Amino acid sequence: MTGPRGVVLFGPPAAGKDTVSAALNVLDIRFAQLVKVKVGSGRTAGYRMATEEELGSLRAAGRIVLETERYGNTYAVDRADLDEMRAAGGFPVVHVGSLAHLRTFLRSVGEPWLRVLLWIPRQECALRSAGRGDRDTEERLGVWDATLEDLAAADPDEALFHLLLRTDLRSPEETAAAVTEAVAAGAERPRSGRELVAFLREQASHGH
Repeated sequence: MTGPRGVVLFGPPAAGKDTVSAALNVLDIRFAQLVKVKVGSGRTAGYRMATEEELGSLRAAGRIVLETERYGNTYAVDRADLDEMRAAGGFPVVHVGSLAHLRTFLRSVGEPWLRVLLWIPRQECALRSAGRGDRDTEERLGVWDATLEDLAAADPDEALFHLLLRTDLRSPEETAAAVTEAVAAGAERPRSGRELVAFLREQASHGH
């Protein structure tokens, strides 16, 4: 089996997707967070801003691998950006927020990717969101709730994530190291939905 062609980081708000992506790049410069196309308002740093018309042109050209809506904005992954990163010797890191989007992305790319769940308790999500000055912490907590519900309803036999990592119990550097080790090992067997649910129940049973 061909090794992973990139890394998908999945997790609720404030789970550390940006922080872990940065730590991956420090550990190995080939790992780089994909810059998504964004249509909307709010934060512009880390995005390629576009108009609705420009996004429509990308759709028409068949270049959109994944398109999502959140916080009133539209985000998209441009296949050309993935190809450009690979051509430069990079290893793309893509952030995804729901199982439906994960499935769509994997179908679209048609390649094996390392899938990593970054998890934090709800209270930690609230603390991190408030600590970084978010004005929509309550909405982000609602997304945390929806993410938990999404994961808990996973098909027990579906192969989902290769790694299940609590980012409040390990440093970003330790998390990044676990990801690069899994990539080097080939990460051939994803955890099943059954294992995922067991992981979530274990966190709840410890009061986290």
